[in-house]
Amino acid sequence: MTARQPTKTTCPYCGVGCGILADVSLDGKVGIRGDTNHPANFGRLCSKGSALGETVDLDDRLLYPEVDGQRVSWDAALRLVGSQFSETIAEYGPDSVAFYVSGQLLTEDYYVANKLMKGFIGSANIDTNSRLCMASSVAGHKRAFGSDTVPGCYEDLEIADLIVLVGSNLAWCHPVLYQRIVAAKGKRPEMKIVLIDPRRTMTSDIVDLHLPIKPDGDVALFSALLSHLFETHAIDQDFIAAHTSGFTDALRAADAMDILAIIEQTGLDQRLLRSFFELFARTDRTVTVFSQGVNQSARGTDKVNAIINCHLATGRIGKPGASPFSVTGQPNAMGGREVGGMSNTLAAHMDIENAEDRDRVRRFWQAPLVAAKSGLKAVDMFRAVADGRIKALWIMATNPVVSMPDAGKIEDAIRNCPFVVVSDVIAKTDTVRHARVRLPAAAWGEKSGTVTNSERRISRQRSFLPLPGEARPDWWIVCEVAKHMGFGAAFDYKSTSEIFAEHAALSGFENNGTRDFDIGQFANISETEFDRLEPFQWPRHVGEESSIRLFTDGKFFTRDGKARFTSLDLEPRRTTPAAYPMTL
Repeated sequence: MTARQPTKTTCPYCGVGCGILADVSLDGKVGIRGDTNHPANFGRLCSKGSALGETVDLDDRLLYPEVDGQRVSWDAALRLVGSQFSETIAEYGPDSVAFYVSGQLLTEDYYVANKLMKGFIGSANIDTNSRLCMASSVAGHKRAFGSDTVPGCYEDLEIADLIVLVGSNLAWCHPVLYQRIVAAKGKRPEMKIVLIDPRRTMTSDIVDLHLPIKPDGDVALFSALLSHLFETHAIDQDFIAAHTSGFTDALRAADAMDILAIIEQTGLDQRLLRSFFELFARTDRTVTVFSQGVNQSARGTDKVNAIINCHLATGRIGKPGASPFSVTGQPNAMGGREVGGMSNTLAAHMDIENAEDRDRVRRFWQAPLVAAKSGLKAVDMFRAVADGRIKALWIMATNPVVSMPDAGKIEDAIRNCPFVVVSDVIAKTDTVRHARVRLPAAAWGEKSGTVTNSERRISRQRSFLPLPGEARPDWWIVCEVAKHMGFGAAFDYKSTSEIFAEHAALSGFENNGTRDFDIGQFANISETEFDRLEPFQWPRHVGEESSIRLFTDGKFFTRDGKARFTSLDLEPRRTTPAAYPMTL
């Protein structure tokens, strides 16, 4: 027997963004089941999502603020954080402080952290662990489309005639999407699936063709595909002429490789190459799904654009069953991108290097100044911590000593930083132990706000458990520190609905269709309406119906409205030393 109606919320594990029903029984146990009405999963859950109820106990929780290992009041902890950051900025300038945040935060948490750092501290030294998995997609999208836009939707995976999975082990990493594809292929066995991956992963169980590509051979493979599409008259000349620029240069660069070079760089024989090229060329409804095998690479952005080039050349973008599709790793990597959570972006998909965008955000926020240049990206941020340029660091909802590359150096940097604050739910992590100030944050079942999944779908995350001990939501912690720094008027929110409404209003502010991210319809949302908010996809322009796909009209967010082909350097690059030719 349950004590109340189940709570509709969202799974916190991956970028699929599955809807969940959480039941709390009279004895406090939490039952989890899939929400059959949620359009991301229609009731499906993977083993991780199904077991969420087993993760909500208070074992190992950080429940009270601590300074130097001693429990203190919230006021004392917040006052110390505010004063230390303010004094550091006064003595060394705004770039002497930094925030390292996380795709585990809700959009509203992300929004206020970004607003504080970029608008009121005046530095762009805020970056996210999503940098490690999604920055290449962001850069590739912006280079091709003029905006960080994912054109397609999950429905495309079910109606495509060909799905190309590049560096993506969906069966393990995005199981519910994998389940949807398996079900679709069961209904339409003629659907073809290609896996491009050095390893034969669990996902290969459903594929018709596996290309065991040499690590980092993707740019060569898709550049060769572009040449093949042209040679076999499989390109869409009308679409290229009307809606793109740079095709001739991109084709010339792709044509620089002969077949021997293609084989050498991809490690694939001619038979496999021909099979893939011919299948792609003749299949109009093609979706290319790419994930961490593409993004987490020294050439990640080029890989993204090599894929997009092939979709632009064939006009397969923004159409049912036809699009390049970046699948995010973390549950709210997309939401973080929407609010400018990366050091080289600005809120609402605006550009920090664009003076008009900076002025627009400054006026909307009524901020004293908005950071005028990009801040330090994740790896560079911790280098700056190590060499003393950053003297005060706030880490939220992530454990960089474990998750960052070169973990030993990251730990040394944090250990030796003069002032470190960590907001977390766990009392003892490899990062928390080096924090002077430890702030107890709310966990998944205790938080309320929104997240955005890989298909641009914004869903509510609703709390169904009380806050334990003195734990508080991340947005509240950030706002209270902002008040102690003298910025109280700009951070006087009473709830996440107020933050969401401001985020929505900024997205529509002086937009008029010039920016892709626009949820201006929700600028005046009330607390009650926010509580009832159903999952929706952006954009949601004021007075307009939304579309589940973007670029359906062939118009992009570049200055001339045309998508850009990218000319790619095809010179092979050694990424491993000759003595240790191994790739993880």
